[in-house]
Amino acid sequence: MSDKPQSNPSEFFQAVADVSPLQSDRAQLRKNQSLRKPSDEATDYRRQAAQQEPEVFVDGLSTTAVEIIETEQDLLFVGPGIQIREIKKLRRGHIPWHAGLDLHGYTLEAAREELSRFIRDSKNSGIRCVLVVHGKAYSQPGQPALIKSHVNDWLRQLPAVLAFCSAQPKDGGTGAVYVLLKQKP
Repeated sequence: MSDKPQSNPSEFFQAVADVSPLQSDRAQLRKNQSLRKPSDEATDYRRQAAQQEPEVFVDGLSTTAVEIIETEQDLLFVGPGIQIREIKKLRRGHIPWHAGLDLHGYTLEAAREELSRFIRDSKNSGIRCVLVVHGKAYSQPGQPALIKSHVNDWLRQLPAVLAFCSAQPKDGGTGAVYVLLKQKP
């Protein structure tokens, strides 16, 4: 037998005797209150975004929303713990590069995959410095240097990259970067 006390149905009916049933099962909005409707532009934007293919990430690298870099702008990134004299040597081209990657003619997606693979393979091979040629977008007048801008963003996100800077003119100038990689322990 159960230890629960048995309830009497008549007690229940006495407890709810003064309750009146609901007239409608729909929520009532106040007269002065209105629902916020999205603008047509916002609706169109969301529809287009939903219809696009989902963004694919390669090693956590995306192809969206980067700061656009000017064609002739020098690139420089220095991670924590890098000595100034190492950066000076890198900028002067005094640290020899042992592998290179030319991204001319690649789409953004292909460039991202190739760069990620190249950096990973170079680090795993024990290479200290590499050259990445991203170009300056001269082949498309009036267009921003998209590959250069994305390479600048992607290299900053890759854990194997300690530092990078624009190359010397003999190695491509502002159309290429020297990349200093972490060494395998």
